[in-house]
Amino acid sequence: MKDNPQQDGSLPEGLHADTLAIRAGHRRTDEQEHSEPIFPTSSFVYASAAEAASKFADDGLGNVYSRFTNPSVQTFEGRLAALEGGEACVATASGMAAIMSMVLGLLEAGDEIVASRSLFGSTISLLSKYFGKFGITTHFVELADSEAWRAAMTPKTKLLFAETPSNPLSEIADIAALSELAHAHGAWLAIDNCFCTPALMQPLAHGADVVIHSATKYLDGQGRAVGGAVVGSSALIREVHGVVRTCGPCMSPFNAWIFTKGLETLGLRMRAHCDNALALAQWLEAHSAVARVYYSGLASHPQHELAARQQRGFGAVVGVEVKGGRDAAWSVIDATRLLSITGNLGDLKTTITHPATTTHGRLSETQRADAGIHEGLIRIAVGLEHIDDIKNDLARGLDVL
Repeated sequence: MKDNPQQDGSLPEGLHADTLAIRAGHRRTDEQEHSEPIFPTSSFVYASAAEAASKFADDGLGNVYSRFTNPSVQTFEGRLAALEGGEACVATASGMAAIMSMVLGLLEAGDEIVASRSLFGSTISLLSKYFGKFGITTHFVELADSEAWRAAMTPKTKLLFAETPSNPLSEIADIAALSELAHAHGAWLAIDNCFCTPALMQPLAHGADVVIHSATKYLDGQGRAVGGAVVGSSALIREVHGVVRTCGPCMSPFNAWIFTKGLETLGLRMRAHCDNALALAQWLEAHSAVARVYYSGLASHPQHELAARQQRGFGAVVGVEVKGGRDAAWSVIDATRLLSITGNLGDLKTTITHPATTTHGRLSETQRADAGIHEGLIRIAVGLEHIDDIKNDLARGLDVL
């Protein structure tokens, strides 16, 4: 067979992100397939006992066991690392598993975390309740208050962690400023890039050390599978990979294949999501039943300039606070006939939920208040339906208010 220069997955230098999203990470097998294959196998065989010993000792290249080495998963990992501009990536069973694996891999008892209080509700519980049991303390601060971050730092601080834009209030972290603060104290900075994805922002390019993903959301884009990922330097990811190898929160080959195919259209989808979300946010801001709209793409957003400087788009999640509290919010949600009432996001289909009683419902009343999750707040993850149809569906409830 004639040698194929594309066989090993190597690509020319300087490719654009949309090209990497389609081409990166795939090493063709001897079958010369054009589309990425799925390897639904739990284990792999060896040519000899010596080869098996070498691979189990991590001395040889190749696969050992699908809990931690699988070609389908590695294709997704390679592609996402390329899009984020990272050296390496490890895929996990969910976004929460990605956060758990990162903390277990990088921190130990006695270490401290400084984190935004505007994190996803389950993330707050993971950091405060479960890691707190094992001697890792988390201090929560206002995302946009640089002095609060600085004041919370101690000699034991090893990690700064933030979601940007935040869920669901679209607050923006100044990644470069947080990076400078973290590194001055010998700590790492981890950024959850779930809402922007690498199509809109690359946190590593702004100084972050680790990028977290819930692949369940926009990386897939169609609500088909659950997964997560951690991206960073080879040295940091090696530590996280050790946790996945030992503890087992791994991504399945089939889900990895789904996410790999999802990445192929990521740039196109995110640009369309952003267009729809901005149009909806502007329409909502002008509606008489609306008290406030949270979307960094709006000129009225207090961090609009920072978002425009740091991101290539503003994402698809819009927070809208309606007048009348919970009763009004629920009536708007219940009046919809097109939008999907669900706590998930990142789908082609527009979704709507009441954060105070769903995504942030397990937090205490004080925690919700600190995070700005009010009873009148609705979260809309804007999909790719025609924008007029989305507006008309929301108007069923808003116009009555």
